[in-house]
Amino acid sequence: MSAELWGRVDDYIVDRLVDEDAALADALQANAAGGLRPIDVSAAQGKFLHLLVRMSGARRILEVGTLGAYSTIWMAKALPAGGSIVTLEYEPHHAEVARRNIARAGYAERIEVRVGAAAETLPLLAAEQLEPFDFVFIDADKPSNTVYLDWAIKLGRPGTVIVLDNVVRDGQVANAESRDPNVLGSRGAFELIAANPRLSATALQTVGAKGYDGFAVMILD
Repeated sequence: MSAELWGRVDDYIVDRLVDEDAALADALQANAAGGLRPIDVSAAQGKFLHLLVRMSGARRILEVGTLGAYSTIWMAKALPAGGSIVTLEYEPHHAEVARRNIARAGYAERIEVRVGAAAETLPLLAAEQLEPFDFVFIDADKPSNTVYLDWAIKLGRPGTVIVLDNVVRDGQVANAESRDPNVLGSRGAFELIAANPRLSATALQTVGAKGYDGFAVMILD
């Protein structure tokens, strides 16, 4: 097995099952033109998020880690009338690229991009006493996974779906000797999830155009 093969299979899946429209393709092009790293979810993963939003019936989504809003737009396409997304981005330049992508896709009225360190903006969200979020997607700096999960629980409700990306780290999540901050962030997330009786969860390993990784998915009881 190789990354080349995984990529070919991803291409096969996308060609037959994933309807990546012009707005999504344009977002990726704008991200590249803006100098953003190509670390968005893959097209197949974006469609997976889209389907999870539809399956869960989510109307209010929280995203931690916007980048250029590729995943944000995928989720927005699954929202029912009146649905909305709050997405948090640390880098002002990334947020500006994301806002342009969102506007081009026609979702400017439904998606709010908030700029700043998520560890600081999440408490501000809580202070606003907004309605709970139905779906939370976390794809930001991995050492802060436990911080973001903790706030996802606080800002959710029974039935909220939480997806945490990039938890397998090329298999290194199982390496208890690793000192890599990203691996430690993943291991800390697993420990938090396992210890919290309100979370029913699993994690799946993935291979594809983005290499070998995986995600955790959970529901808040």
